[in-house]
Amino acid sequence: MRSRRPSARTAARLGGLLAALLLTASPAAAKDYLLTGAKPDKLVLVDAAARKVERVLTIPGGGVAPGTIVPSPDGRVAYVINNHMGSVSGIDLDSGKQVFRADFSSGDLRVRALFGMDVSPDGKELYVFQAPVRLLPGEYRVEDTRIAVYSTADGVGAKPVRLLPAPRRIAVLAFSRDGGTLWALGWDIYGLDPKTGAVKETHKVLNRTLANHSPPDVLDIWPQFEQAATLSAPYFTARTDLAATDPGAFRTGLMTLDLASGRMDMRDFEDTSAVIFSSVVSPVKRTEAYSVYTQLSKIDADGGKLVKRVDLPHTYYSINVSSDGKEVYVGGTGCDIGVYSTDTLDRVGQVEIAGCPDQGIASLRVIRR
Repeated sequence: MRSRRPSARTAARLGGLLAALLLTASPAAAKDYLLTGAKPDKLVLVDAAARKVERVLTIPGGGVAPGTIVPSPDGRVAYVINNHMGSVSGIDLDSGKQVFRADFSSGDLRVRALFGMDVSPDGKELYVFQAPVRLLPGEYRVEDTRIAVYSTADGVGAKPVRLLPAPRRIAVLAFSRDGGTLWALGWDIYGLDPKTGAVKETHKVLNRTLANHSPPDVLDIWPQFEQAATLSAPYFTARTDLAATDPGAFRTGLMTLDLASGRMDMRDFEDTSAVIFSSVVSPVKRTEAYSVYTQLSKIDADGGKLVKRVDLPHTYYSINVSSDGKEVYVGGTGCDIGVYSTDTLDRVGQVEIAGCPDQGIASLRVIRR
């Protein structure tokens, strides 16, 4: 009778296959990392749970300060607007090598990318909102704003594979989860066709009409929607039926755009006091949002009310939240990232960047690795 026991070689192959499957198919092994920038030319990767900087990477030709940061869908590459807003670099987060680079200007055309940038859900294309100016002998001629689309496979020296028309004043770009719509936050929120740039739908913000209210105003340049798949931003409006001296005349609200469904909501939550421009929605309790400036605020987005607020040691510009919804991270401005409990808003940790470089307006993004 033939033995049913596997040979040593077969057993070894099975063991190797099992080990490979465990390594590649174990999402529980992944953990949160934070991505931020630091002046003048650094990209900083932080182990959120360990409360430590994992590595600091240099952006070649980075200029004076990193701007918008967009991680690739697999968390391996970070795309960063740099070089005085004149370039975007893709930095491999493991090797530190620049694996992608697009310099925007050429000839007499000076091009800047202020803030809006996102990568397609399949990671194949990078979309950058650009403002070009033609430098002529006797004048600077402002050209139409646009979205430049790059193939991420084109590496260093990439050129746009197409240019899409775009409304002016776009501050944030965010892909829908199915990749079929590129949302652009400006005076309103425009749903763009990623292939042609055609406006498929518009959610009114500045052009929203509400009885006895002035047009809402939004100031937000920080993309931090990856955790809850929800783009959020505070907005400000004035009650036109109240005197300007009335404390209730000026109102702050929260705008949210669900990147899965495309639904947009705007809801006041307090008299204007502390919130300025940066917010994030919890991926676990989708009705909870957090905003930061000189104070950290917890907001009931559904009920339209402030839940709690605590003072911060200094101003922070950017904010994000952990994948389990238990911690909120505040960064930007200085050289530290503050860690707070989403339940109590107690400060439970801090990460300092060596040498205390200024993070400025760099994005604070969360990736899973």
